[in-house]
Amino acid sequence: MNVFKSAFLQTIPVLTGYLFLGIAYGFLMQSKGFGLEWVGFMSVTIFAGAMQFVAVNLLTDPFAPFSILILTLMINARHIFYGFSMLERFRGMGKFKPYLIFGMTDETFALLYSTAPPEGASRKLFYFFITLLDHIYWISGSIIGAALGSQLPFDARGIEFVMAALFTAIVVEQLHKKQNRVPCIIGLAGAAACLIIFGPGSFLLPAMAVLVAVLTLARKPLEKGLEKTHEKDAAS
Repeated sequence: MNVFKSAFLQTIPVLTGYLFLGIAYGFLMQSKGFGLEWVGFMSVTIFAGAMQFVAVNLLTDPFAPFSILILTLMINARHIFYGFSMLERFRGMGKFKPYLIFGMTDETFALLYSTAPPEGASRKLFYFFITLLDHIYWISGSIIGAALGSQLPFDARGIEFVMAALFTAIVVEQLHKKQNRVPCIIGLAGAAACLIIFGPGSFLLPAMAVLVAVLTLARKPLEKGLEKTHEKDAAS
């Protein structure tokens, strides 16, 4: 229960964001004529916020499998870099590993990568509960939105700011932790540089590639710095 409670406390920011975005997704699906069962099915089996929003129009447009494949790869290509970053952390996860891979959204990745389980707690269960809770938040929000969609008029434009606010909160939290500042600063600097070079429409993939390369090359120095920080904290 201690592991579950710790995981829940870590996912509270995601709970807020996923409920709002999930409700907006449910409203959007309902407005296109899809019932509650479709909303629940897609949220359970796809669990990809951005792609699920795109899929709403894909389901109503003429069927074009090749275009859908390319579009899906473009939208979700960043998960390739997420996977590389989690290779070591997912070793030994056993039966939990397939679900952890399936459930790795942007926000779940941020939590799994930056959060350590409580002392003496099972890493497997901690990672599993974080992933499961985030999944439940998204399913719940989308079902609530679909259930209310036929009763309440709602304009979902602009609600995407919830995800930006969520990531801002996560970044601020990491900047408060001394041992996590360097990777966070590297991420901000790399993303800003790629934004300037490639522009807002094309900077995401180059930024992810640069960040993975830099953090991979700097892995050992960063780990040594982290160990020194822990030693100083223990000595004080």
